[in-house]
Amino acid sequence: MAGFTHLHTASGFSARYGATHPERLAERAAERGLDALALTDRDSLAGTVRFARAAARAGVRPLFGVDLAVRDPEPEPGPAVRRRTPVRGGAFVDESAPRAVFLARDGAYGWAALCALVSAAHAGGTERPELRHADLAGAAAGLRAPLTVLLGPGSEVGRALAAGRPDRAARLLAPWRELFGDGLRLEAVWHGRTGTGPGSLRLAARTVGFAAEHGVRAVLTNAVRYADPGQGPVADVLDAARLLVPVDPRRPEALDGGERWLKGASAMADAAERIAEAAGERREGAHRLLTTTEETAAECLVDPEGDLGLGTVHFPEPHLVGAGRRTAARVLRSRCAAAMVLRGYDRDRRHWDRLEEELAVIEARGFPSYFLTVAQIVDDTRALGIRVAARGSGAGSLVNHLLGIAHADPVAHGLLMERFLSVRRAALPDIDIDVESARRLDVYRAIFDRFGEERVATVSMPETYRVRHAVRDVGAALGMEPAEVDRLAKAFPHIRAKDARAALAELPELRGVAAGRYGAGHRMWELVEALDGLPRGIAMHPCGVLLSDASLRARTPVVPTSGAGFAMSQFDKDDVEELGLLKLDVLGVRMQSAMAHATAELARATGRRIDLDDPAQVPPGDRRTYELIRSAETLGCFQIESPGQRDLIGRLQPEDFHDLVVDISLFRPGPVAADMVRPFIAARHGRAPARYPHPDLEETLRETYGVVVFHEQIIEILRIMTGCDRAYADETRRALSDPELIGRVRAWFAAAARRKGYSSEVARRTWEIVEAFGSYGFCKAHAVAFAVPTYQSAWLKAHHPAAFYAGLLTHDPGMYPKRLLLADARRRGVPILPLDVNRSGAAYSIELVSGDFGIRLALSEVHGISEAETHRIVAGRPYTSLVDLWQRARPGRPVAERLARVGALDAFGTNRRDLLLHIAELHRHRRGDAAQPTLVDSAQAEPIGLPDLDAEERLGAELSVLGMDASRHLMSRHRDFLQELGAMPARLLRDARHGETVLVAGAKAATQTPPVRSGKRVIFTTLDDGTGLVDCAFFDDSHAACAHTVFHSWLLLVRGVVQRRGPRSLSVVGAAAWDLAELAALRAEGGLDAVAALLAAGGAAGAGAAPSQRRIRLSTGYALHPWSDLRPAGEGAATGRKLWHASPGSAG
Repeated sequence: MAGFTHLHTASGFSARYGATHPERLAERAAERGLDALALTDRDSLAGTVRFARAAARAGVRPLFGVDLAVRDPEPEPGPAVRRRTPVRGGAFVDESAPRAVFLARDGAYGWAALCALVSAAHAGGTERPELRHADLAGAAAGLRAPLTVLLGPGSEVGRALAAGRPDRAARLLAPWRELFGDGLRLEAVWHGRTGTGPGSLRLAARTVGFAAEHGVRAVLTNAVRYADPGQGPVADVLDAARLLVPVDPRRPEALDGGERWLKGASAMADAAERIAEAAGERREGAHRLLTTTEETAAECLVDPEGDLGLGTVHFPEPHLVGAGRRTAARVLRSRCAAAMVLRGYDRDRRHWDRLEEELAVIEARGFPSYFLTVAQIVDDTRALGIRVAARGSGAGSLVNHLLGIAHADPVAHGLLMERFLSVRRAALPDIDIDVESARRLDVYRAIFDRFGEERVATVSMPETYRVRHAVRDVGAALGMEPAEVDRLAKAFPHIRAKDARAALAELPELRGVAAGRYGAGHRMWELVEALDGLPRGIAMHPCGVLLSDASLRARTPVVPTSGAGFAMSQFDKDDVEELGLLKLDVLGVRMQSAMAHATAELARATGRRIDLDDPAQVPPGDRRTYELIRSAETLGCFQIESPGQRDLIGRLQPEDFHDLVVDISLFRPGPVAADMVRPFIAARHGRAPARYPHPDLEETLRETYGVVVFHEQIIEILRIMTGCDRAYADETRRALSDPELIGRVRAWFAAAARRKGYSSEVARRTWEIVEAFGSYGFCKAHAVAFAVPTYQSAWLKAHHPAAFYAGLLTHDPGMYPKRLLLADARRRGVPILPLDVNRSGAAYSIELVSGDFGIRLALSEVHGISEAETHRIVAGRPYTSLVDLWQRARPGRPVAERLARVGALDAFGTNRRDLLLHIAELHRHRRGDAAQPTLVDSAQAEPIGLPDLDAEERLGAELSVLGMDASRHLMSRHRDFLQELGAMPARLLRDARHGETVLVAGAKAATQTPPVRSGKRVIFTTLDDGTGLVDCAFFDDSHAACAHTVFHSWLLLVRGVVQRRGPRSLSVVGAAAWDLAELAALRAEGGLDAVAALLAAGGAAGAGAAPSQRRIRLSTGYALHPWSDLRPAGEGAATGRKLWHASPGSAG
């Protein structure tokens, strides 16, 4: 029989509506013999590009469309209907607006019309995206509308037919027919439902009959929401999450029904016959319905490459980047030549030769305008006084360096242009720039102002279901108790939803969940896993900015972002590159903001302005800076503060900038898994000789003692051994990570090396190195770019610690909680000055105290304080009394009480408990009881005689209000108890012997489960006891006893064995762990003997699953534990008020 084309199909990019990824839809269409398939997501074209790619792979012709709500221009006759209002604390989602499906035809013209419609729907200012009829007129302009429109059961016409009002349906149909003419279709849908509502046979028959009566063609669709039968319950969960109501099995009409899957041609032909029969037509009616559907599909011609622009490049017009009267290539050459003179490179033949090589490649690829565009953005950023630096392989380009984009000289550091750009690379070069995170939006505004809104948009990012989101939405849909749902969600690490049941079976910390009523056999887990990876919505990408010529809005739909209001493309970072749109990553780096704040504070307090980029002010080989780095006291320093990095720093003992570059390159999952670190450390310290596969490679590998660390070294090895150029060598390096190409590369290398005269043994030994390290090494240009702020941040910590900590605490750049940074500052002798409404600002500041600078706590740390309240308090200083503050700054009562509890109002006399009573009196007076006298009519609040907050209450107030222990370390309350137990403080641990069994304790600062070479799961946790940090490692044989305690407790007592790997490299291998707070309570109730008995019994062991034996086998032969972190620590969001850092692989 003939094929069938589904014209109305929603994918997962219909947020919380479609239940299948677009790639799966294309695969299923091919499996079921469908030649074409339309993707018509609700309110979005975000899935279009990946659907087009998947359809091309599957051999299915893609059609492109969108399902949009259209505001009804004609109000219903009769009395006005009052909109429902939820009760206080409730919510109500209004989806009453009628909907229509729009399909693009007429190529690029139709695609542009689709983009314009989606943009207009989101620009309407309504709570949910809706089109106005005026927007439809613009999309239908011209002799022939570029869109085909389907009016189905959810349209205003379909609703009129369902209500038995064909007269009203005819009246509503007229404006659509006038606008879209022969492009208008009525959509018949049958899902086996009874009655006359959507999906019923009677409504489908009415639709077909009404279409014939009014001369409009009818088409058949299944209004698809998922790919396969049996996914109806998943759709019900998505509906519940979208509409904010639980699934109600007592109302079957509100459930999905299970029929909205991607059916084959035979099933749709059967549906057509049933509908035609119900409409009183013969078999010819069914044939006509199917034929019209296929004819409609044939008209919707949009070529993904020619019309969407896949594979073509669009840059901003040259005149926007200073190339008005000259070509962009000539302008680029002129700027580079001038910079050669300014930087003093004009007498160095190496620089001139390198410049000529790079410019030749850039001109051959047609990219001069691209480089000028990035340079213009960097210039505009610096003109705003914002710190900016390049990162990534772009730092290896001399042109980028000369344009001021990259900081380091690539010739001096041995960086290769080919790692970034070559004549053989098909992809656009990728230049990422780091700016101050606090001013990233200022940079965005400058880009919009420079190039115009018609050429710029931010890039979107789908927010997809992972296990915690999925548990919350499924739990709410099933009507579970919110507290129980919250407990279940937080029990999981941040893993994929599809791994929920595997995690229950394999992770010891989930044994309590697995053994409870919601064990792996509960129906919720199947639903949780079904949501895996489905988009929940889209958000603005944290760094991607889209640049194009003036045709941008015709090739991507844009939606307004919340807050900043920037236009945002619905396509993500991968999609926009496929569409040929220039994506520039403007990364907001919190460390850049922290360093800017530190230098600004120094300028304010001392009058001295420090330029961190000036080598005269920040000398490259500063002794104090490298002493600090070698001490491994690098908390807060960019890239070298994590436990693993501090361990590596302690073993490597960097002495110069190159050592920092190597350190940053070695501390990556690949190099660690490939065992690069151990041989490098051994050779560096002379414990093993540097070995080279052949003398020809000694020059390339000398800087890393014969160990391959950098991608650039692999490129040079391939060039030397085979005689190919660097561009070909880099393409070969990239192929090393493709298991399908590795065999061909091996054969090519052996033959080419033999032709160059190398023996088969040398070629074999060299190939083993190349294959093992080639896909795992790190880009040296990237490491050089990172090493610059690493050194600068360490220099600040060594020379200006108070300003350094003030910047860190204000901008929160690292992986650790602020309370740990405060503890580190306290250990290093930096005074911590309390919160004071007359001295504290919105941000952390430095003040001179007895000849040294201290850190003044910031008002912004007070829980719940608004920016407006902070501004009023700072603007009104100084205050003479509580009444003065109350009347002029007008803080809310909760904020005022929190300020009093943490001592910010101590200057106003009396004690903190008295102040709380005075605030209550002032609040009562403010509310209108002016006739009642207050206790604070005088300028100075009178003592009432209430007992003041004791030390424990003050510490508790600081933790709850500020999220940190500001006045004293929270472990001080347990010091006597820990002495009784014989626990070893961190400051004494450095003298412990290798292999010694110790008890250590502290507040948890971080947990991580990074990938390790063995493929086993290791839990790393950092404890802070007030005297220093203790890094603990728990191997998988201890997880059954310890994992739950480590992840779900804050204060820990750990028994373990000291492990030393270097003079500054020390950790404790944990064998048992206890919740210290529980032990303290046991000490108070049962005495020390009860605690000793518990410790003698070992850790809180439980019947947990055996360690998982599953491994992810990589193409390089290495194994990865399925529950290890896949992202380096410290690259996520700011820790904010969290009391410890938890990596993605950590529960709790």
